[in-house]
Amino acid sequence: MKDKHIQIRIEQCLTLARASNCPRRKFGALLLDPERNVVLMDGYNGGPRGGGALCGGDECLRDTLGVVSGTRMEIGCHHAEMNVVCNAAASGVACRGAWLIVTGEPCLMCAKMIHHAGIAKVLVVEGGYAGENGVSYLRAHGVEVQTAPGPRDPRLASA
Repeated sequence: MKDKHIQIRIEQCLTLARASNCPRRKFGALLLDPERNVVLMDGYNGGPRGGGALCGGDECLRDTLGVVSGTRMEIGCHHAEMNVVCNAAASGVACRGAWLIVTGEPCLMCAKMIHHAGIAKVLVVEGGYAGENGVSYLRAHGVEVQTAPGPRDPRLASA
């Protein structure tokens, strides 16, 4: 893909992230066919499908339970990467060989799913996530990881 097309897809991904209702952090993800330069599927972080605006229906479970940011990834929103891969599976769209653009480093849980889905490359918009992540897992398992400049995580603004 040409650099100008990647930049356009990054902008689309950042726009998609704004659809999230999460009060903590908004993430977007695009699954791309790099040969045809088309979006295969999209996703953003949010509550369960049909289960309310937030992960706990009308409340953020991470806030309610006092979960420290960057920990206990199994509590809270369905992650953007999780949504894009599940949306693809539900629609019969293959992930094998696709690229994923995501507006922050995938957590370890999502990194495992990305690897097993056969996604070949992950383009991470820098500055999007302040917790432990799965980038080293992806690289160790043959998934190419590339970074691109992006807006800084507001939680790191004073760092």
